[in-house]
Amino acid sequence: MKKKNTKILLVDDEPDILEIIGYNLSSEGYQIFTAENGLKAISKAKKHQPHLIILDVMMPEMDGIEACEKLRAIPELSETVITFLTARGEDYSQVAGFEAGADDYITKPIKPKVLLSKVKALLRRFKEADVSDANIKLGNLVINREEYKVQKGKQEIILPRKEFELLSLLASKPGKVFKREDILDRVWGNEVVVGGRTIDVHIRKLREKIGDERFKTVKGVGYKFVV
Repeated sequence: MKKKNTKILLVDDEPDILEIIGYNLSSEGYQIFTAENGLKAISKAKKHQPHLIILDVMMPEMDGIEACEKLRAIPELSETVITFLTARGEDYSQVAGFEAGADDYITKPIKPKVLLSKVKALLRRFKEADVSDANIKLGNLVINREEYKVQKGKQEIILPRKEFELLSLLASKPGKVFKREDILDRVWGNEVVVGGRTIDVHIRKLREKIGDERFKTVKGVGYKFVV
């Protein structure tokens, strides 16, 4: 994905923030759009279909949490990466953001170089959505989704079907926090499961087989895969 073809929507009610972040990102070659509140963000997102949305939380008319929930309900934006950029660093605010469907969370103020590095990492997640369904390659880990095989270095790991599907889901977007209810819906669907502990048991088994450092628990929200 070339930078000039990469669209980023910045949403913040502070003009200075929009100007500073917009300048730094446009200087890197990204195509930048801006909005001052959640309502305008939804309108511009529908129009431009950005690859990444950087969204403030505290805004007039419609805050970032509500805007994120509405953005996630728009089918054509299903693969768009959304991160919050806010001065609020409290845990409850972060949990609310993840529950609304955000992929990540950035606390301001943030140095331009750090922001650019973060944006590059976030956009890599968007590219992950475009890869073939056949294989996921993350470092020394290869997940073949057609043949239900997992290769870790030279070792082939045999996983039961649900463990494989859970691993494939989390690894499809490294760093993205998948909510527990989304995991249940996408891996188990309409099957009868015995509460949320089902996920915990499968995650524990994957940690034993794939590596504990690969799976991170986001308390009160869900899990994410770490590269």
